[in-house]
Amino acid sequence: MSFSAVDLLARLQLESRRRGVELRLRVAPALRELIAFAGLEDALRVEPVGKTEAAEERAGVDEERELGDTVG
Repeated sequence: MSFSAVDLLARLQLESRRRGVELRLRVAPALRELIAFAGLEDALRVEPVGKTEAAEERAGVDEERELGDTVG
């Protein structure tokens, strides 16, 4: 991992906010540590480990599906 990945994520987050899109990140532990070292966890909206499923439940997300999966 390098800071260029963190820079790219920061730029992506900035552009998404400009367009009114919420971007929440779930990243590998090594990248999470690098983001934390840079002090950008809040700015990049990195989700804490174990919080994703609870957030999906509150949002009414039942499960993830792949493109082409049928509902049934």
